[in-house]
Amino acid sequence: MTMEWVNETLVREFVFLGFSSLAGLQRLLFIVFLLIYLFTLGTNAIIISTIVLDRALHTPMYFFLAVLSCFETCYTFILVPKMLVDLLAQKKTISFLGCSIQMFSFLFLGCSHSFLLAAMGYDRYVAICNPLRYTVLMGYGVCVGLVAAACACGFTVSLVTTSLVFHLPFHSSNQLHHFFCDISPVLKLASHHSHLSQLVIFMLAVFALIIPLLLILVSYIHIISAILKIPSSVGRYKAFSTCASHLIVVTVHYGCASFIYLRPKSHYSSSQDTLISVSYTILTPLFNPMVYSLRNKEFKSAVRRTMV
Repeated sequence: MTMEWVNETLVREFVFLGFSSLAGLQRLLFIVFLLIYLFTLGTNAIIISTIVLDRALHTPMYFFLAVLSCFETCYTFILVPKMLVDLLAQKKTISFLGCSIQMFSFLFLGCSHSFLLAAMGYDRYVAICNPLRYTVLMGYGVCVGLVAAACACGFTVSLVTTSLVFHLPFHSSNQLHHFFCDISPVLKLASHHSHLSQLVIFMLAVFALIIPLLLILVSYIHIISAILKIPSSVGRYKAFSTCASHLIVVTVHYGCASFIYLRPKSHYSSSQDTLISVSYTILTPLFNPMVYSLRNKEFKSAVRRTMV
């Protein structure tokens, strides 16, 4: 009888409640988010095509920027279209399998994004601290290897985390207080889970966020030390300006991600998480490429050349 009851009450789909408190604004949110999403896709398409078509941008820094734009495009594609459909739908559901695929995909891209930012920090370190050996130390093979390593780390973290989460029993509520399958809201619905699984998931989050951040900090300690040795203020400004865009993106990425994934579970708040998640799933993918492109005279010149 117990086994029959478990089978009968097994959760087969989840219901999103992320925007349920904003029922009267959902059509307006649909229009706003759709416009932002289309603008994000257009901006990233321009960035990627410009870098591919203009040979002057065939450098490690722009190679990493193109990969970053690809990650941002895929990241939004996984989350935003489903969210837009749900804003207009009466029943906002996702299957158990669909939820696990969505979680794996966004964790893979998010974790890979963190390690890619570490690779971009290393690129800036080599450019400023070893400019004469830059082309040797940052050859095409090295750049591809760094991106592959970032993706391998992201794949490992996402696979283990998703497996741990979706091997837990889900027999009670299927009301997900979020607009996509994030770790904390899904864990909250599990019937029970061991402290070991919680610890492993937390340690994986630490690995995916803290390790790349420490690598970035080490790179910038050396970068700042090298910049301070430059005699002229103009030279120091030019050297630091090449890092400013990367620093802004790092601050936004780690600020949002640390708030969501490095808190004790007792501090979980569905309303706060939904608000922060909107920023890093919709606004950040728009913000990051624009920071790199609009502040960069070389890139703006390349865009004009490709359009002629």
